[in-house]
Amino acid sequence: MAIVPKSAILLLPLLISLFVQKKDQQQYSIYGYAQGTDYSIKYFAEDSIVTKGAVDSILLKIDSSMSLYKPYSLISQFNRAEKGILLDAHFARVMRKSFEIYKDTQGKFDVTVAPLVQAWGFGPKLVESFPDSATVKQLLQNVGMNYLELDGDYLKKSKPGVKIDLNGIAQGYSVDVVADYLLKKGIRSFVVEIGGELRVAGPKPDGSVMRIGIEGPALSAQSEPEMRHILSFSNGAVTTSGNYRKYLQRGKGKIAHLINPKTGYPLDNQLISATIYAKDAITADGYDNAVMGMGVEEALAFVGAKKGMEAYLIYRRKDGSVADTLTSGFRKMILK
Repeated sequence: MAIVPKSAILLLPLLISLFVQKKDQQQYSIYGYAQGTDYSIKYFAEDSIVTKGAVDSILLKIDSSMSLYKPYSLISQFNRAEKGILLDAHFARVMRKSFEIYKDTQGKFDVTVAPLVQAWGFGPKLVESFPDSATVKQLLQNVGMNYLELDGDYLKKSKPGVKIDLNGIAQGYSVDVVADYLLKKGIRSFVVEIGGELRVAGPKPDGSVMRIGIEGPALSAQSEPEMRHILSFSNGAVTTSGNYRKYLQRGKGKIAHLINPKTGYPLDNQLISATIYAKDAITADGYDNAVMGMGVEEALAFVGAKKGMEAYLIYRRKDGSVADTLTSGFRKMILK
């Protein structure tokens, strides 16, 4: 038996470590179009282990479940059904969260607004005119999540005319699904953004935190939105709901795409936009719409009472000027 010198034994671990030394992590980017909007993914890894094809496949599957623009989707099937249908895992998760937020916001978030959203011109079909008060009153008879029941994965409706619209929460859920896919691939540093809704995991490999820009309407008379703040945080999600980009013109006024499920009419209050920070995107996305239906003080108090949630609000003063306010936790994340 050959005798190995002691010095060689001591050197062996060092030689092995040199051969198996990890490569430096690089930034990889993926861009695409899905769910009627652009998406972008930036992640740090040793290799490009996540492909555009994989991401597109994930988003297509979610669309096949919850897109109102696809007649074969499960949500379209539910809206045509008399009593209900069996949901897939994606749809069921989003509905469970929707019931939770509906209850927590006392009905300010309500997915059964679909008939109203369509009537006001923000659904998948074009409209030639806006509804009158009689039509709104009639449509309201089928609005209310109290007409829905989730029994396991089976979603039941107590009225055949009840239809649902998940646009106020499904995109945030999509962000989470893609983010969770990256985490399962072993990626620990990334930004996933779909239509402005995003989730961050970090810090970057060099130890620095992610920086995220927050857009909002200009405080001056400029017509184009502007970058309002730069946020810096390592983990969490940020989503924004607002009426300054998506609206329809009605005479000299504008019709906001956010519909009040209580009145049946588009929101017309102080708030212009609500940016919510939460641990995941489905939470932030679901609550940002509900917060938009609140007054400024009510919104600050509501978010301030929720653990792990922060808010940045842009609103219109009584004199017509634009101002902003935020929770103390949101202020701590602002770099600029």
